[in-house]
Amino acid sequence: MKTKVMILFTAFTLVTGLFNTAHAEKLKLMLDWFPNVDHLPIYVAREKGYFSNQGIEIDIISPSETSDALKLAASGNIDLAVSYQPQTIIATGQGLSVKVVAPLIRHPLTTLLFLDEAIQTPADLSGKKIGYTVPGLMDVLLKAFADINRIEDYTPVNVGFTILPALVSKQVDAVMGPFKTYETVGMAQHGYTARFFELEKYGIPDYEELIFICGDRVLKTKPEAVKRFVTAMEQAFAYTQKEPSDALKTYLSAVPQADKIIETQAFELTKPYFAKSMGHDTRKWQAFADFAFKYKLINKKIDAAQLIHVWQ
Repeated sequence: MKTKVMILFTAFTLVTGLFNTAHAEKLKLMLDWFPNVDHLPIYVAREKGYFSNQGIEIDIISPSETSDALKLAASGNIDLAVSYQPQTIIATGQGLSVKVVAPLIRHPLTTLLFLDEAIQTPADLSGKKIGYTVPGLMDVLLKAFADINRIEDYTPVNVGFTILPALVSKQVDAVMGPFKTYETVGMAQHGYTARFFELEKYGIPDYEELIFICGDRVLKTKPEAVKRFVTAMEQAFAYTQKEPSDALKTYLSAVPQADKIIETQAFELTKPYFAKSMGHDTRKWQAFADFAFKYKLINKKIDAAQLIHVWQ
């Protein structure tokens, strides 16, 4: 009798799963970068069935350019995007309309990174070429960082994804944008010692490194689907925290092109920064918005609370 019940239960679960998949509402999610362990909880949510259990199907897309995701989310050409708190505030100051729906990485990972051991202070980069990764964000942060730390007469250069080649070839002397939890590991694997200045230790306020955003139109037309996405991500964060080894295994299986050694080491560094709950600290958001206005990253004051969607 027990065996028959188990067979019926398994069949019911299978049929229910197939039904949910067949009737799932599809959402397009664009990453901020190529897939890496910063995005691990997203892949956990997909592979563990948290999305499908919520009746949604997520198409994960990598951007062609590092600044694409926010712009396409604001225009409604994609449903959701991985973005950065500073980028969202700067874009809002420029008139783009997006809403923050959930966190991904709670604190800054961004650095001003370099290889030359002769560079001891930020001011040592005066007169040099400094690369940046995300146009409209990292070049603007670089300007504020330079103003605060007295870096004078530098030349900004857009290096995009090509961080290590740009440094090794001496195209640039440093790069604004690499993560202390990721690019440093990759460089070590290639025999280079990465040195860096952590932004939050050199005058840049604490902020949420990675967030999920969507445009106003998507939030109006697909509110329940977006809310279900947030619910699934909350489950993925909880699983990643509880079962980190299996979460990493799940991610590596889902992204077979990833370098397992680099990604494993980077995950250990990144793990403490993943969100553990939903919601945002509006005071922290406002502090960065005020900083952005003070250092002319934006030309008007912003009420940061208006950028954050509060789920009922």
